[in-house]
Amino acid sequence: MIRAEPVLDGPVFKAREKLATTVCLNDVEAAKRVARLIADEIVGNNAKNRPTVLGLATGNTPIGVYRELIRLHREEGLDFSRVITFNLDEYYPIRSDSMHSYHRWMWENFFDHVNIASDNVHIPDGTVPDNEVGIYCRAYEEDIKSAGGIDIQLLGIGRTGHIGFNEPGSSRDSMTRMITLDPVTRRDAAADFFGEDNVPRRAITMGVATILQARRVILMAFGEQKAPIIQRAVEGEVTDAVAASFLQEHPCAEVWVDCAAAEKLTRMACPWLLGDVEWTPRMQQKAVIWLSLKTGKSILKLDHDDYDLHHLSALVRQAGPVDMLNQRVFRRLLDTIIQHGSLPTGISVLCFSPHPDDDVISMGGTLTRLARRGNEVFVAYMTSGNIAVTDEHALQMIKFWTDLNHSFELDSEKSTTVLREVRRFLESKTPGEADSLQVQRVKSLIRQTEALAACRHMGIPEDHAHFLELPFYKTGQVRKLPITDADIDIVFNLIREIRPKWIFVAGELSDPHGTHRLCAEAIMAALKRCSLDEHPEIVWLYRGAWQEWEPDEIDMAIPLSKGELTNKIFGIFKHQSQKDKALFPGPFDDREFWQRAEARNTETAAVYNKLGLPEYHAMEAFVRYQQL
Repeated sequence: MIRAEPVLDGPVFKAREKLATTVCLNDVEAAKRVARLIADEIVGNNAKNRPTVLGLATGNTPIGVYRELIRLHREEGLDFSRVITFNLDEYYPIRSDSMHSYHRWMWENFFDHVNIASDNVHIPDGTVPDNEVGIYCRAYEEDIKSAGGIDIQLLGIGRTGHIGFNEPGSSRDSMTRMITLDPVTRRDAAADFFGEDNVPRRAITMGVATILQARRVILMAFGEQKAPIIQRAVEGEVTDAVAASFLQEHPCAEVWVDCAAAEKLTRMACPWLLGDVEWTPRMQQKAVIWLSLKTGKSILKLDHDDYDLHHLSALVRQAGPVDMLNQRVFRRLLDTIIQHGSLPTGISVLCFSPHPDDDVISMGGTLTRLARRGNEVFVAYMTSGNIAVTDEHALQMIKFWTDLNHSFELDSEKSTTVLREVRRFLESKTPGEADSLQVQRVKSLIRQTEALAACRHMGIPEDHAHFLELPFYKTGQVRKLPITDADIDIVFNLIREIRPKWIFVAGELSDPHGTHRLCAEAIMAALKRCSLDEHPEIVWLYRGAWQEWEPDEIDMAIPLSKGELTNKIFGIFKHQSQKDKALFPGPFDDREFWQRAEARNTETAAVYNKLGLPEYHAMEAFVRYQQL
């Protein structure tokens, strides 16, 4: 989502931040700016005929930086011939050619695309004999010193606050070493390894002291799931419980985040506690809702003392008196509640669902209502979701199809052959290995049939379900390709064909393997191509199974009765391959998707009730997309 309010960047608003923090509108902007900083360092050192030593990280966070550096190399001639690199960490034990190794990841995503000398690349070796790891780690430290020390160290941050693999409890003086991974870290990595059981329990990592010896440190974080730990690392105390907090002691450490990862910083969450703010209608609403929830009083019961005691006197002076301010915010929130009869009728509606179940999980109640109101409701399933089907479920379903064919004397020979080939592959499959194309197709069909069943349940005709199978997803792995014109063309052509008045887009960033983010990127790029006649009247953003919008962000809330919520849950049940225990539930929540949806929808209604608004059983919430 693009913020409607500007990012507050003055010194007064950074008063609680103990690390220099730059908040960008999105991860793309942050990646480009950080890549430019690195490029400037390389260019400057090349001009002095000296090497540039970079400390590098892996994963979804820095990949945008690497892609921009590759572009600068190809289009602007950025020369990497004198660059020396040292990677932060590597799983142990792991072969360098494993699809999960950081060694392979770095070459596929960066080194193979620039003119860096292979001898200048240093990545911890996951195959060193166990009894030689200590000697190896000391040698790694010596190699860094021999190179002249690290000029720029690039970091991500884990939910435990780890930098590299320096888990909670890591000492400020720790150097490169073997560590045991925290259970939270292993759960976070489970999606990459197709299950937590396949994640190595140990890793080799640079130490905290190793990182702090770099001349400049840049930590990056994107997405609302990183907001709590960013707040602790930037505004909290220095503690070994959050290894990233040690960066506060570095003379040249900085943090680069998008708005979502910054949302719990004081200047973003409640900036009026720090200084004078511009009291726009949105800021007024944010402050009044915050005050209501802080005091435990409904909006219309807030009084002058509440505002004075919570540093909101300036708001009253500008937007008061108190009673009128309360009523204005209350009415605005009341207007977000869209009753059954207030929804449009007779229009075309298109919901983009990144995976085959995001539509019903996130807005199944709303889609059902829109369909019952006589609207033409379409759903575009952007990816197959095949990697989220377990091998056991695939075997179960193909056995059923084979037995069905045999029972009706259909082409049982071919189906038996397919079953034999699929079973042979799955039985010889190594942990985390990508599926064969044949298995991927089987799993894709499973997800499609489930999605069609859910559409029927919501009253959406089967021929209104479009399975786009965007190319970026077709890797057979958790890690995906970047969005290209091929993806954008598919989305654009569908919009032009349907000409929807309303479009719904997954607007959250907490999806554990980034598919929601990439799908949103493709949709927004497609919308920019649309003419005025082709462009929808409204683009609504919904959130998926991981989080809900904050009450001050919500522009449309659809109330659901207990029966409607139950009906939605039954729609979620149509996705049997994701039932009981989904393969990729995300690292933040062990509950099933239907349980999360139920809790999220009822909690949204409960917050509205706390604010003094009408009480409903549940609510689905949406934000209207605004492009700055």
